[in-house]
Amino acid sequence: MNSDHSSYIQLHNRSRVDKALNTLLGLVIGIGLDGRINSSERVLFNAWLNENRALCDRHPYTELIPFVNRCLEDDILDAEEREDIKWLCHKLTSHEYYDTVTADMQVLHGILGGAAADGKVTKEELLALQQWLDDHEHLRLSYPYDEVDSLIMSVLKDGVVDEVESKFLQSFFSEFLSIKDDKTITSPIISVEQSLVGVCAVCPEIVFEGSLFCFTGASSKFTRSQFSELVLNLGGKASAGVTKHVNYLVIGADGNPCWAYSCYGRKVEKAVDMRKAGSKLLLVHEYDFHDAIADAGG
Repeated sequence: MNSDHSSYIQLHNRSRVDKALNTLLGLVIGIGLDGRINSSERVLFNAWLNENRALCDRHPYTELIPFVNRCLEDDILDAEEREDIKWLCHKLTSHEYYDTVTADMQVLHGILGGAAADGKVTKEELLALQQWLDDHEHLRLSYPYDEVDSLIMSVLKDGVVDEVESKFLQSFFSEFLSIKDDKTITSPIISVEQSLVGVCAVCPEIVFEGSLFCFTGASSKFTRSQFSELVLNLGGKASAGVTKHVNYLVIGADGNPCWAYSCYGRKVEKAVDMRKAGSKLLLVHEYDFHDAIADAGG
């Protein structure tokens, strides 16, 4: 830590404790998804310990760090030890400085980092992660919940996680391994074999009345002017560009030829950046947009 920051950091020890405990909780859940721990995952725990070593003489680290070390000393993290660590984290975490969404997002970051720590992501891990997401639906609209949910749904569609998909997931999840990084994901997934995944929300709730919509890509069903007319007829408004006031960015089913080269266009890129910054803007696939129009009687 830069010495110039030490006096400032002292003012935020409690918030640092909260974040570190939430991250550890996520790591324990993520690493425990497959019930095993290996040397790579041990390295991840050591990185967490090193990151928070400056506070090791402060409560609750005086209790927590020795306890975690004892659990890991045999390089086995069994179910009972995982539950003990999770219990202790919950007991020691104060939500006074973080709302529930922020705290749970920190846990999700840790889960993804833990799941990627051993260099592969299995079907069993994805199913367990999907269950965690289902149990934390209050995180919907918050980045990166929708992106992760969309990616898992796409990969599990055929019930198999092949080697290519496993590497793809590991690459995506591993961006959460940098414990110091508050924003985590820096390269949102956009294309696997030219299919749009990891960006559009799964089964999004779309409200037309009073909402602002923007469209990108290409559609085989309507022109841009027809898109605007559809939205207007249902009580919404259309925008030519992505702004802080846009509620939904609809991505055309015919995609964009650039997406095959992992270049997903400036509107999607801007929308993802806005979501990273805390915007509730939702990225919606055109198919879901059509379903919402039908449901609204359009």
